[in-house]
Amino acid sequence: MARRLRSVKLDFAESAPVRLVFTAHVSAGPAAVYRALAEEVSDTPAWFSSVASARPLDGGAGREIRLRGGVFFRETIMAREPGERYAYRIDETNTPGVRALLEEWRLTPAGSGTTVRWTMASEGPALFRLMMRAAGPGVGQSFKGAMRKLDRRLSGAPAA
Repeated sequence: MARRLRSVKLDFAESAPVRLVFTAHVSAGPAAVYRALAEEVSDTPAWFSSVASARPLDGGAGREIRLRGGVFFRETIMAREPGERYAYRIDETNTPGVRALLEEWRLTPAGSGTTVRWTMASEGPALFRLMMRAAGPGVGQSFKGAMRKLDRRLSGAPAA
């Protein structure tokens, strides 16, 4: 059953009770990484294996994401800064316990590539917070795998 989450602002990425932050290096430049994140939304499952489907909504003002296992999110895009930042707030989900959720992707030039920093900021009751922290290592591994696949995709290398 879908539930509406609390509406949060961009600063929630820094102030949320639970913040999972992951970084990885991608060989492509920030513009190409941004394009993959923000403009080629429907292609996300090709490089982020946790995502079963992704589609833009409302002319690109929002997204609908379905994860493997049945979790879904309806999101509102909060920041579009090409080559620098992409962020969205989750407005509706079937995930139990969560009260607020915002994800932010920061892109920083690094040599000939990009450092990608993904922040998952959330709020919920004590059990939810505990579960999110416990899930952190697995979410981090999923992110790192996604960045490896995105790196290969953007470089034109064959998928492993």
